[in-house]
Amino acid sequence: MSNDTFNDGGERPGERPADAARELTGRQRLIAGLWPPRITRAQLIVALLLFGLGLGLAIQVRSNSDNSALRGARQEDLVRILDEVDDRTQRLEDEKQRLDDQRRELENSSDQAEEARKQTVEKERQLGVLAGTVAAHGPGITLTVNDPGGAVRPDMLLDALQELRAAGAEAVEVNGVRVVANTYFSGDAGAVKADGRAISSPYVFKVIGKPQDLEPALNIPGGVVQTLEKEQATVHVARADDIVVDALRRAEQPDYARSSGR
Repeated sequence: MSNDTFNDGGERPGERPADAARELTGRQRLIAGLWPPRITRAQLIVALLLFGLGLGLAIQVRSNSDNSALRGARQEDLVRILDEVDDRTQRLEDEKQRLDDQRRELENSSDQAEEARKQTVEKERQLGVLAGTVAAHGPGITLTVNDPGGAVRPDMLLDALQELRAAGAEAVEVNGVRVVANTYFSGDAGAVKADGRAISSPYVFKVIGKPQDLEPALNIPGGVVQTLEKEQATVHVARADDIVVDALRRAEQPDYARSSGR
């Protein structure tokens, strides 16, 4: 039989190896087209832009998460917080204006020595109020904390004091103890001490300052009042036109420091 005859399977001799060779060549071409990868300049620029966009979105999402507490607050609470910030800014502006006025008075006074003496006396009175060595009175609030379960800790009372100071409290007295710059609370829940002196419930803060600033500062969401109420304490804040703070501290002389004025 000649070489042109078919085999039993109907294929010409030598036909399958040629097809396999052509298939292998196609795979090789595909692999050669995919590897090694060829990155063009345009593709690199697009990748960098996409990376920057993703990074910006991640930062934005994190920033939004940090502000989730404010987003969840009620509208009236947000308005109250903004009002408090505005009030603090206004107090700083008023203090700046007062100091500027004093400077101008000294510069323009015909008798600068007498004007300086008056300002010195006024400054001494103000420092006496801050140091607790003189009594004071003026508008303010009374903060009363009843703790029947003995769950209020010293740090909670300190937080209340710090919030009052931040809101502009000028003179404070708690259960007959005059609060000064170095006042501290110690002890345990239900057995609190103020500057080493035992105080008990109800804890009564008599505070001189602007009532419109002091009361909202205590009632901000998650603030002093809500924290104390979580411990089953009852909190009452009352405004008054005249609060008397008459608990006094003894004026102490420093052991080592001496005035450097000449």
